[in-house]
Amino acid sequence: MSTARTARGGGRRFAALRLSLSSLRAHKRRFAGTFTAVLLGVAFLTGTLVMGDTLRASFDSLFGSAAAGTDAVVRSTSVVTVAGEGQGTRRPVDASLAGTLRDTPGVAAAEPQIQGAGQLVAADGEPIGGKGPPTLAGNWIGDTALNPYRLAEGRAPQKSGEVVVNRGAAKTGGLKIGDTTTLRTPDPVRVTVVGLATFGGEDGMAQVTYTGMTRADAEKHLTPKPGEAASILVRAGPGTSQQELVDALAPVLPAGVEAITGQQSAEENTDMISGQFLTLFTVFLLVFSGVALLVSVFSIHNTFAIVVAQRTRENALLRALGAVRRQVVGTTLAEAAAVAVLASAAGLLGGIGVAAGLQALFPAVGFPFPEGDLVVSGLSLALPFAVGLLVCLGSALLPAVKAGRTAPLAALRETAVDDSGASRRRALTGAGLLAVALAVTLTGVLVTPSIWLAGTGAVLVLAAFVVLGPVASSVAVRVLGGPLRGVTRGLARRNALRSPRRTAATATALMIGVAVVSLFTVFGASLKATMDDTVSRSFAGDLAVSTPAYGAGGSGLSPRLAPAIAALPEVETAVGLGKGVAEVDGEGRALTVTDPATLSRSFDLGTVRGSLDGLGANGIAISDAEAGKVGLEPGDTTELAFTDGSRRTFTVRAVYQESELAGSYVVTREAWAPHRTQDADTLVSVTLKDGVAADDGRAAVETVAAQYGNPEVQSRDEYAEASAGGIDMMLTLVYALLALAVVIALLGIANTLTLAVHERTRELGLLRAVGQTRAQLRAMVRWESVLVAAFGTVGGLVLGGFLGWVLVEASEGAGDSPFAFALPPLPLAVVALVGLAAGALAAWRPARRASRLDVLRAIATE
Repeated sequence: MSTARTARGGGRRFAALRLSLSSLRAHKRRFAGTFTAVLLGVAFLTGTLVMGDTLRASFDSLFGSAAAGTDAVVRSTSVVTVAGEGQGTRRPVDASLAGTLRDTPGVAAAEPQIQGAGQLVAADGEPIGGKGPPTLAGNWIGDTALNPYRLAEGRAPQKSGEVVVNRGAAKTGGLKIGDTTTLRTPDPVRVTVVGLATFGGEDGMAQVTYTGMTRADAEKHLTPKPGEAASILVRAGPGTSQQELVDALAPVLPAGVEAITGQQSAEENTDMISGQFLTLFTVFLLVFSGVALLVSVFSIHNTFAIVVAQRTRENALLRALGAVRRQVVGTTLAEAAAVAVLASAAGLLGGIGVAAGLQALFPAVGFPFPEGDLVVSGLSLALPFAVGLLVCLGSALLPAVKAGRTAPLAALRETAVDDSGASRRRALTGAGLLAVALAVTLTGVLVTPSIWLAGTGAVLVLAAFVVLGPVASSVAVRVLGGPLRGVTRGLARRNALRSPRRTAATATALMIGVAVVSLFTVFGASLKATMDDTVSRSFAGDLAVSTPAYGAGGSGLSPRLAPAIAALPEVETAVGLGKGVAEVDGEGRALTVTDPATLSRSFDLGTVRGSLDGLGANGIAISDAEAGKVGLEPGDTTELAFTDGSRRTFTVRAVYQESELAGSYVVTREAWAPHRTQDADTLVSVTLKDGVAADDGRAAVETVAAQYGNPEVQSRDEYAEASAGGIDMMLTLVYALLALAVVIALLGIANTLTLAVHERTRELGLLRAVGQTRAQLRAMVRWESVLVAAFGTVGGLVLGGFLGWVLVEASEGAGDSPFAFALPPLPLAVVALVGLAAGALAAWRPARRASRLDVLRAIATE
């Protein structure tokens, strides 16, 4: 009997599977939207993972090839790292140590490596790079095995003023061998290009630029004093391994100096790229993949919910013929699994195509993607496939369970149109969830500032919006559709009201996309408003000479620029802000190096306790927020540890209130000079004398700036706008990535309308029979789509605006600086118009199909 029961069970499963496959073949169009949504989401996720693998492997190969001839790197163990600023500043080593190392058994060659910042000026007078990736300069190493760069054209520098540049920088700047240009170190140096080089076989490492100088020039322009080097590169003799070489070097190294293998150095460089840029870049893309997949969930769920409603009689007949609930559920899930497998497989191929497209696109936007084959790991294929399968099956689970609950008597019903509404239980549950969500969010924002608490509340708010969607859809459609007049538009409004649950599910997909767009729009506008407020409040100068406002590249400004500008008859004061690093209480801190006596004339520091005058070589000024953290007051002392290994005690002579532009720690140039590395300013604030016209003062300052590498001179408003320039770039990228989520949402709307047209075939035929024209029918479907899109768009704007406020307020509570909240009306209006236009566009094909229905066949449809 057990064997017979097992056979019957197996037969039922195979029968359910055959039924599912035959249903899919008969109703392919029903699942077109689901197939496309899964395909796009999986393709984006696959493309992101494949691109990350390829970039990581390319950088591994790049650094491995560049460092292939270096068997050991000798460097200082003393390093000061400021949070969020990469590897930190390492103490230099004595370059003469290379001679000692050459005499060590097992050493074939040892060369000091001098590194610093050096920004080339292009043929058109504009700086090359400097908006993120570093602009490097150093000594050209004669030993070809130790030099990570390979001479591709021309020759090595032989005398002062001659340089080799990487070929990618030369192409970007329109430079060729024999050209003379300026190298900002940051002091301007006139150089002649005598050679072009490659790095690891490539024209350069992404947008990083490199300038190789003679050793004498490198020591003169890149180090505080001759005889210092960033590290010493060592090549082993025949038969000596890298580890054996390191062991042999250890006994001859002075205290505070270490040797690591060349492989370890290459891995550190790779980890720096992978751990910072690649990880951040990949996570950034994965977030948008997640948004796209989340939107897909609602579209897929809606499709299966409608299909189950349309097949009510069919499922009831199956139940009447003896099918059990498990078989009906299995049939629906089998259909979802079949769609998921096919769509995910297609998505994997599409994702590889996406990665290949990005590999070709990156060079066109100025980010050279390393050449070579795409790297496709098993995880990069297995994970997206599994995610696509889970998303599709998870989205179809509830409709499948509902299908299994179909009663056999439902076969006697005349219609299968889903007219489900919103239950009272849903309203109460949603209202309770919303109350909890608001309480958690407001606590994390206003009571106990916490980004994590506010984030948890924000997720709960999103869940509450989803739960309350069917409840709100009826009210929203009535309000939004209230102004619509006429029979056609009235019918469209009633169709949207017919199934609040379906309307809400369809609109939710678009709502999420619009909410994320609105969130970033509000946050970006708030960042820009904060920048404007900061400059307006803290910057008292008339003109600003600055390095790029965003990114970590560039060489900075010459410290001699501010005194030169201050000497102009049109200028009242010119104060430069330099940058240094030191450890305070064991933590790396950024120091602002300036003339404190004139600082308050160009920057509003708020209330100052103590005096900024006379800081001298052993005085320091601290911001009020930082003083509260470390427990210091005017007159107290603190010890600073510098990268040169020295420790000095400083007296706190002033505590100032505002620190947005001045930073948290201020020291004089006199105090920083003994410990400086490559000295540079990041900003020069210029105050003109009374009666000097702005244009005249600016022209005079530009004349002097041209002698120091031609940095940009800006008015206060231009400086504020430039400071926020990176925000616009970020928003452009965000909008481009979110376009996929919006496309999936539109596919969901189009698919819902198509299925709705199918289930209302008889109804539409009757409308045509009583006189409705094809144009009126198309208009009715379009207006229904616009109402659904309007509900999703308005909900997305409200949700996105609220979440943007939460993010801004939570960021202010977690930081030291004030954060300005701003609602940009024009960008949000554009988002609203795009949402409505998208709704009309999504209805184009369903409306066209509805208008082409044969009237007699439509009336005869059951």
